[in-house]
Amino acid sequence: MKKFEVFNGDITSPKGFQASGVHIGIKKKKKDMTLIASDVLAEAAGVFTTNKVCAAPVLVSKENIKSGKIQAIIVNSGNANACTGEEGYQNALKITKVTAEALHIDPADVVVASTGIIGVPLPMDIVVSGIKKAAKALSPKGGEAAAEAILTTDTIEKKIAVEVEIDSKKVTIGGIAKGSGMIHPNMATMLSFITTDAKIKGDFLQQLLKTTSDKTYNMITVDGDTSTNDMVCVMANGMANNEALSQEHPEVEKFIEAFHYVNEYLAKKIVQDGEGATKFIEVEVINSRSFKEAQTVAKSILSSNLVKTAFFGEDGNWGRILCSIGYSGVEFEVDEIEVFLGNKEKMIKIVENGQGTGFSEEAMEKLLKSKKLKIMVDLKTGKENAKGWGCDLSYDYVKINGAYRT
Repeated sequence: MKKFEVFNGDITSPKGFQASGVHIGIKKKKKDMTLIASDVLAEAAGVFTTNKVCAAPVLVSKENIKSGKIQAIIVNSGNANACTGEEGYQNALKITKVTAEALHIDPADVVVASTGIIGVPLPMDIVVSGIKKAAKALSPKGGEAAAEAILTTDTIEKKIAVEVEIDSKKVTIGGIAKGSGMIHPNMATMLSFITTDAKIKGDFLQQLLKTTSDKTYNMITVDGDTSTNDMVCVMANGMANNEALSQEHPEVEKFIEAFHYVNEYLAKKIVQDGEGATKFIEVEVINSRSFKEAQTVAKSILSSNLVKTAFFGEDGNWGRILCSIGYSGVEFEVDEIEVFLGNKEKMIKIVENGQGTGFSEEAMEKLLKSKKLKIMVDLKTGKENAKGWGCDLSYDYVKINGAYRT
């Protein structure tokens, strides 16, 4: 049973946040600039792309977030400001400066993000005037427009909010995200921005974001490409007036569960909106020796081109799944492994003791018509089940979500 309430909200649902999404002219017609601002300086945490070809906004934001405090996030879509050299870096710095001037805050308290075409310099005259326009448009009801303005090849907005009671105070977490193509574990072409009015200790917030990202955004794959611009950034402004959350807080698990849900929801929405995706596949690995081993097996299955083509062709080729587990590098006994395939109505055991089960081809053919499918792998290598993983939440499995391309 969830300890929180999910509702149709966004980044302006928590107290003390405003946002805007405006058209400034980088794109021909669609909104292309988002601004998110807290009424007060907020605790902040971020995780960024692992790609060594790292865009200028990522470099600037990494530096600014080191203090653990920010007050605004400025995002443009349509141009990634990546592979643009020193000019691109100086442009990213200028964006933080212009944003800070418009909001009367310090440039070091601004995170900057860009997404879109790589290798093209930003049209700074348009960007500068656009920042001023976005600042004037800030509103406590601007979250939906902000969610729209960060999109590129996405076909749907991705937003959510939840409420949880901490210290008898209503604490809200909201989020928006973008991502459709170039999606693969270790941060993909995606941006995600989370706001909360919770009071929370900065070091714990960074730990929580890193752990949560490893189990959500870094566990999705669409096409195997890791982008230059990815980031997840969270602001916590403390305006809910709860006691500061830390690992020792008696109700911290309620917050962790709600925080994880928001990020998992956004990660799944990214996968479901994958470019060319025809099916949404979720892999669950149970009874592994460790989280790392389960994660490795799950990633191996959903990174396999042969597995992908089998599902696209609606072919229940369990051998391809077993093969991808076999070359994952994880030690297991083939004669003990079990694999199940199904959807929300039915699960079929397709491998038992390392061999096919002789399942009904007719039932499998019907099952594979589903747009959402689940693979469950029982490694039977251990049941240590990783208490302590993820800030003292207990997990005995790991999930990875992938969308298969045509």
